[in-house]
Amino acid sequence: MNVLDKAKILAEAGGYDSCGPKQCEVKIKEGLGGIYNAQTEHKTCKIFKTLMSNSCKFDCKYCQNATGCEKKKVKYKPEELVTLFDYLHKNLAVNGLFLSSGVSGDPDKVTEEMIETVKILRFQKRFNGYVHFKVLPGTSKELVKQASELSTRMSINIEAPNSSVLNELSSCKDYKSDIIRRQKWISKLNLGGGQATQMIVNNLATDKEVLKMTDWEYNELSLKRVYYSSFRPVKGTPLENEKAESLSRQNHLYNVDFLLRSYGYKLKEVNPIMDEGMLPKEDPKLAMAKANFQGAIDVNEASYEELIRIPGIGPKTARRIRGGNKIRKYTDLHKLGGWVKRAKPFIEVNGKRQKMLTEF
Repeated sequence: MNVLDKAKILAEAGGYDSCGPKQCEVKIKEGLGGIYNAQTEHKTCKIFKTLMSNSCKFDCKYCQNATGCEKKKVKYKPEELVTLFDYLHKNLAVNGLFLSSGVSGDPDKVTEEMIETVKILRFQKRFNGYVHFKVLPGTSKELVKQASELSTRMSINIEAPNSSVLNELSSCKDYKSDIIRRQKWISKLNLGGGQATQMIVNNLATDKEVLKMTDWEYNELSLKRVYYSSFRPVKGTPLENEKAESLSRQNHLYNVDFLLRSYGYKLKEVNPIMDEGMLPKEDPKLAMAKANFQGAIDVNEASYEELIRIPGIGPKTARRIRGGNKIRKYTDLHKLGGWVKRAKPFIEVNGKRQKMLTEF
């Protein structure tokens, strides 16, 4: 099989690893598959996402690459992937590599081939762009360290918010030993792009369980990002007949994640708006404002902490207001970056206010 035929199979197989919310991860459909425009550190990076191999000994029930699933087994040699990526970099302006793999046998052996690929790219091809390196469950500490010296960002997918949920999805992975332990190793390394992970959003866990694990990952392991992937049934897997999870649920988890990560919210603020552990079917920040605001807030007198809890006002706008920019009319708020329509029901401007949503 030639390299281009391999690329089509392995790029499609690598598409299940997320590098952002769907609106921030746009697949480029022309030409070779596996190329995405993705957000990396507040800028767009054209990334090639691929697996090193689609052969895997793990029995994850949701994965098309799992053992027992019928598929054509394909694997790159390091030199093949380097030649392909070098062409994409020079001719299609691809400036990032997102490299993962199935685990056909010893995870260290597969990882060594992944490391060799990135080494050739870095030292022979002089590629100094973005490399996201997926750590495989069970990889040795020494190889994790070696990979970190070549990578911009690293991740290992936890897939589930706790061991009991993971056990429902796979009988081959030990949650604490194979995954969490390696996350702790990565957290102690000097990575410019930090560490990320991914969770599958499905009916085996509540939003509260997912967010509890997210909060722990950010606070205890200093992760840069947690990505969420709504379950999608894949033909040929044991879960092919299960119902797909809604994208709106995934998006509301991203909404809360952003509040925790960038706004400084505490998880205890989110818990009261949940019903049986599930987020409401509306923007979580709006739901919290409806539940907690007793009256309109004077934006010119409000503290920073009060301002960022108003729908339509984010950290940048709040800092600008607290920095001395007076809001005398709604257009002033708009000029500072606020979303007036969302903020109006919760604020007072120059002694005037719109009726709050809870008053209708």
